[in-house]
Amino acid sequence: MSTPDTSPSPQVPPQALAGIKVVELGQLIAGPFAGKTLADFGAEVIKIEPPAADDAPEGAGGDPLRQWRMLHNGTSVWWQVQSRNKKSVVLDLRTPEGRDTARRLIDEADILIENFKPGTMEKWGMGYEALSQTNPGLIMLRISGYGQTGPYRERPGFAVVAEAMGGMRYLNAEPGRPPVRAGVSLGDTLAALHGVIGVLMALQARHASVSAEAPRGRGQVVDVALYEAVFNCMESLLPEFSAFGAVRQPAGAALPGIAPSNAYPCADGMVVIGGNGDSIFKRLMQAIGRDDLANDPDLAHNPGRVKRVGEIDEAIGAWTSQRSVDDVLTILNQASVPVGRIYNAKDIAQDPHYRAREMILPVTTHDGLTVEVPGIVPKLSRTPGAIVRRGPVLGEDTDEVLSRLAPKQP
Repeated sequence: MSTPDTSPSPQVPPQALAGIKVVELGQLIAGPFAGKTLADFGAEVIKIEPPAADDAPEGAGGDPLRQWRMLHNGTSVWWQVQSRNKKSVVLDLRTPEGRDTARRLIDEADILIENFKPGTMEKWGMGYEALSQTNPGLIMLRISGYGQTGPYRERPGFAVVAEAMGGMRYLNAEPGRPPVRAGVSLGDTLAALHGVIGVLMALQARHASVSAEAPRGRGQVVDVALYEAVFNCMESLLPEFSAFGAVRQPAGAALPGIAPSNAYPCADGMVVIGGNGDSIFKRLMQAIGRDDLANDPDLAHNPGRVKRVGEIDEAIGAWTSQRSVDDVLTILNQASVPVGRIYNAKDIAQDPHYRAREMILPVTTHDGLTVEVPGIVPKLSRTPGAIVRRGPVLGEDTDEVLSRLAPKQP
């Protein structure tokens, strides 16, 4: 794939969301990740960013993510992931003029994304009731810590808190030790993905509601709370407490109630092995020379294996610890047992499967640095996503976007 620049590539095939216009008011991670996902599949995403304060240092202003983590010439290389395919327009929403221009952009949009504290948009006169008066087909994605309703709605919410409240952080620990975080903002990303799902469902519902009275169809609000997006992924956590009073506890690298599934030491590193299917378990035991366990009727099904998980893990660990990671991978892959090394960034960058699947793609920044970024997910066969624009310089598209606005009504 050719290196993206600021102009759409003529080689890009038709995209699933071509013709959809999105206004993104979000900052940092959750809202912009949702916008990035829509932009990857052809939506025109207009990212509204604040100007730099008068006393701000050079290079300041815009989405704070521009200044997060490792920088090149004052801009985060992360920016080339989160804001690819978007257009940057600078507006000061704290001023009537800025809000008026934003309203005009939103009036022409299909989707509005915002992740401010609930009540902020209403304070600016830009709540859904007001916006839908002039754009009844508008779909408004609202991402916040606790949602737009409920007793906690006005609390500030970040992913770190959402992961704790959603139940994830409690489980993410070694038994008897304090919880740890995953090292990335999973709560934000999960909320963004739930938001994209909601937006796509709302677009389908809008299409189905087209009528003479609503020629574009009727829009709606998509309300996503960070903690709810996390909680939605917690599998059996609540049902087990509801049915049995069981409070699921941290289990480190293991997966409680499913055996065997764990990380195991090798002579030169570690691997993860998922041998928890009945037939997979038998192949795994045969591969490590433990036919006695493979043929034990008490271990033929998961409930029996769970009762003896310590014995099983000890047997697997004794075998892996005498072999290199590469040897373990070769033997277990030949036996059709799910196994993998634990990747770091270097492992990912060097893996041929990632590149064969176009999951590592180059982007050239405005000042000439080539950065590799994650590719497009999911893969669509007829209308695939693509990276056609690098992350924009602050305000790069202000003149072009605003010049296309319909004239202001007197």
